[in-house]
Amino acid sequence: MATARAATLLAGFILSALLLMPVQWLGLKLNLSYARTLPNKYHRFLCKLIGIKVISRGTPHEDGACLIAANHTSWLDIPIVGSLTPCSFVAKSEVAGWPFFGTLAKLQQTVFVERERRTRTAHSRNEIHSRIASGDRLVLFPEGTSSDGNRVLSFKSALMSVAQLTIVNGEEDREDDLVVQPVSIAYTGLYGMPMSRYARPFFAWYGDMELFPHLWEAFQTGPIEVTVEYHRPVTIREIGNRKALAAYCESCCRSGVSRALTGRFEEMPVPAEEPDALPSPRVAGA
Repeated sequence: MATARAATLLAGFILSALLLMPVQWLGLKLNLSYARTLPNKYHRFLCKLIGIKVISRGTPHEDGACLIAANHTSWLDIPIVGSLTPCSFVAKSEVAGWPFFGTLAKLQQTVFVERERRTRTAHSRNEIHSRIASGDRLVLFPEGTSSDGNRVLSFKSALMSVAQLTIVNGEEDREDDLVVQPVSIAYTGLYGMPMSRYARPFFAWYGDMELFPHLWEAFQTGPIEVTVEYHRPVTIREIGNRKALAAYCESCCRSGVSRALTGRFEEMPVPAEEPDALPSPRVAGA
C-alpha cells in the first residue's frame, strides 16, 4: 500500500506540475496577474494531494512589504508556506540547476543567491530589496541549510542586511522601514498522532540525503500535520542591527518550534517579544 501511495502521489505531482508549467511561464512572460497567485493555489493543491494538514497560528503581516524569515526542515517547507500566502523564496544558487525542481523554482520567481561568495552578498541583498519594493513577499531561510526538524539551527545575519534598506511608499511619498516577520515551521503529526523525533527524518531533508529517494520515502509515509506560526513582525530600527535581528528571528522560531512539538501553546508563557495572545489556529490544506 505504501508503494502504491507513493507512486500515485508522485504521478499526481509530476503531471500537475507539467500541466501548469507552460501556463505559469506564459503568465510571467506576459506579466499577467494570475502568475502571482497560481503558485499559491498549486501549493494548496499539493498539500491536499500529499496529505499535509497545515495548522496556521498567529497573524501574517499584510500591511505593506515584508520579508519572512523561517526555519528550514525540508523541501516540503516550500508547498507548506506557499499554500498559506502568495510568495516567492530565496534559495541557494545551486537549486537553479536542479532538474525539474530548478524549473519550478524559476517559475515561482525564486531569488537565487550565492551563499559561499561573500562578495555577492550585496548584489543578492539589492535584488531581494528590489523584489520586496515591487510588492513581492519573499521567504528567506537564514539557517542557510535544513535541519532534522527537532531543532532550529543558528540564523546567519548576512542577508538580514536587506532590512537596513527602506521601502518607498508611493501613495504617501515617504520611506518606510522594511518589515521582517519570523515564521516557525514544525512537523508535528503523523497519521493523526504526535510525530516522534524518530519519525521526523522521514520528512526532514538534511545532511547528504538525496532528494528523489527522500521524496519517494516521504510519499510512502503520511498523512502528516505541520504547524506554522507567524510571530511578531519587527523592523531593524526596533531591533538595532542585522545581527540582533537574526537573533530575534532565531529566538522566535526556536520558541515556536518548541511550542508546536510539545503541544504546549496554552501552558507555556508567551515571551515578551511575542504577541500577547495566540489567535485560534487556522487549518489549510486539509
